[in-house]
This record gives sequence, structure tokens and C-alpha cells, in this order.
Amino acid sequence: MLRIGIEQRRRRLGRRHRLATSCQAADPVQAAASLVVLHATDPATVHLSVAARVPGSDVTHTERALYEDRALIRMLGMRRTVFVVPTSLAPVVQAACSDDIALKQRKLLVKHLVEAGIAPDADSAGQWLRSVEESTATALTLRGSATAQELAQDEPRLRSRLAMATGKSYATQPYVTSRVLFQLAAEGRIVRGRPLGTWLSSQHQWSPAEKWLPEGLRGDLTADEARTKLARAWLESFGPGTLADLQWWTGWTLGQTRKALVAIEAVEVDLDGATGYVLPGDEAPEVEVEPWVAFLPALDPTPMGWKDRDWYLGEHKSRLFDTTGNIGPTIWADGRIVGAWGQPESGEVRYQLLEDVGRDTLAAIEDHAARWTTWLAGVRITPRFRTPLERLLSQG
Repeated sequence: MLRIGIEQRRRRLGRRHRLATSCQAADPVQAAASLVVLHATDPATVHLSVAARVPGSDVTHTERALYEDRALIRMLGMRRTVFVVPTSLAPVVQAACSDDIALKQRKLLVKHLVEAGIAPDADSAGQWLRSVEESTATALTLRGSATAQELAQDEPRLRSRLAMATGKSYATQPYVTSRVLFQLAAEGRIVRGRPLGTWLSSQHQWSPAEKWLPEGLRGDLTADEARTKLARAWLESFGPGTLADLQWWTGWTLGQTRKALVAIEAVEVDLDGATGYVLPGDEAPEVEVEPWVAFLPALDPTPMGWKDRDWYLGEHKSRLFDTTGNIGPTIWADGRIVGAWGQPESGEVRYQLLEDVGRDTLAAIEDHAARWTTWLAGVRITPRFRTPLERLLSQG
């Protein structure tokens, strides 16, 4: 079995993830495709991930790709997470991941409707939900685009309340609005459009999928075909990776993951004792790139691409991740994490290194910090999921 060592894996990151200066992307769409998708749970991540890989890019470039060219689309995908996806890949993500998520979430919502007393049993709750969904979809079609609040005005049943964690100190009674819209989005019937407010807003206008994209989000792929295509895309960007890496990233079952790897005839390689996989013909050593440095945002797709992260993370996990596995802003040098960055109230980019990087790399890091301070122009980014080192750097 061919061995691919840590240095080779790190070298691949510089080229394939568009982080080395000579390998950067031409535009936001190419940047996203190089990573398969961009994380979009935190709205800032999308723009910062692009800016780290596209020289001269700013917020308006990414917004144009999302909302005018519509070459990128924000949608629910792997692990029930929101991503920004190249439009050409959207039907693949829908069939490979979103459809299964929609089935599971429908069952869960029906259960919650019964528990809230909105319907007496699962059959009645299912009928109620379908009726509200169709009414909401019709209202959205008539409006063309709408906010959740506007749709709730058109369909008053969206203001029905659920009963979550009844009897607990953290019990809540949220409106069913977000759950119904989530369900319609998971099924590919509606899509998120422009944000309400600035580029940091997580609230969006909604549109019918066919109005936003003439061909919609649903293609003619079977689930197996779509999983094969998605596994191929992941290995092209993130390979070599293990079975566990791919299963974690996609959220698939073990059986689904194995079947996809067999379908693409993935080649087994030795990752210092662990069995990894690459695409056929991708076993050759990566061409060396020049030394590089990158400042990546919280939840950037690069550090969130694998389950096993020791080969680029080292011993820094406790300071860079929160307790549920979300990474904060990081500093990279030649394929490994060497520090973190954050912003105090004044807005400048501060950083802290976690290891000795040498004089030349330190100079490059200082230059990047100054460039990011200029790029952000006083806008302070507070990650949705705070991590220990980011909190420390953001004080004062």
C-alpha cells in the first residue's frame, strides 16, 4: 500500500485549497468549488473564506455570485448544516444528503406537533403539516420573495407554538414558523436569498426554488449516484482521507459511505498506520508549492474537512475548538495550524502563535494581520461559536 505522509498531505492543502499564493482562486465560485462547499452556519465565514483564497475579493464579489449571478446558493446539506454550494453541485447535495435529512426532520416535527397538542396523533399532525406547507409555499409564490414574518401573516398557522423541553428549566415555546421553512428548504422547495441587513445577518428572504433557479434544486440523480459524485468531489479536494473522515463530513451511514467509495474505485493508501483513500490516479506526490501563510475564519471548510485532525492541528485542539467541535479563527503556515486570531472592540486583528514559526513566517503573519485589519475596515467579526483563544484575543 502506498504511503502518503503528513508533509504530502499538508502540501496538498496549499494547492488544492487555494491557500498558497501561486494557487489562489480567480473568483468566489472557483474558491467554493475547490473546497466542494463553503460553511454558512456563520454568515461571516462565507465571505472570509472566499477572501482568504481570492486576491482582491471583497463582500460585493461574493454577494454578486450569490444573489445576482446565482452561481452559488445557500442550502441545507451535509450533517444538517447550511452551506454555500456551487449551483452546479446543488442537485448532488440535495439527493446525496438533504433528502435524507428532510425525511428524518419531518418525522421529528410531526412528533413535536403532537406533543404540543396541535394535533391528536401522528396522522393528523402529518396532514396538518402538509396543509401548512402547501399554504406557505403558495403564499411565497404569490409574493415572489418574503421574510418569515411576512409568510406568517399570510399563513397564521405558522404562529402555532411548539412545546420544547417541557418541565425543564430551559423549556421554550417557539413558533413553528422556522421549522416549517426549514422543512421546505430541506426538501429543495424554497431557497434562502439576500440577507436582511448586512452581510453578517443570518436572517434571509425566502424564494421558491424555481423562481431563484429556473431548474430548481432537484435533478434526476438517484441517491446512490449523488453520493458517488459527492464522495468523488470530497476526495478530489480533501483526499487522502479515511472512511471515518468521509462519513463524518457527509453525515452518511457507514454502509452508504463504503458503497460510495467502492463506486468510485477509491484507492487505499497508508496514512502512517491508518487506511486512507484517494481517487484513482491521484496517488502521485503533490508538486511542491512555495511557503505560505493564511488567516482562516471560524468554521472554515479546510479545518472542518476531516474527523481526524491531528496531522494539521497538533496539540492545539483545546484552545481552538469549542466543546461541540466547532473551530474558531486560525492561522496556518505551510499546511498546519500555528496560531489563532481575533478582534477586540477596536476592530484590529490580533493574533497569538502556538509554536515557534521562524523569522520569515512571523513576518508573513504580521503582514497578513495588517492586511486583514485593512480588509475588515473596522467591522468586528464575533464568531457564532466562541472558542477559548478567540475569546482571549477579543478582550479589551
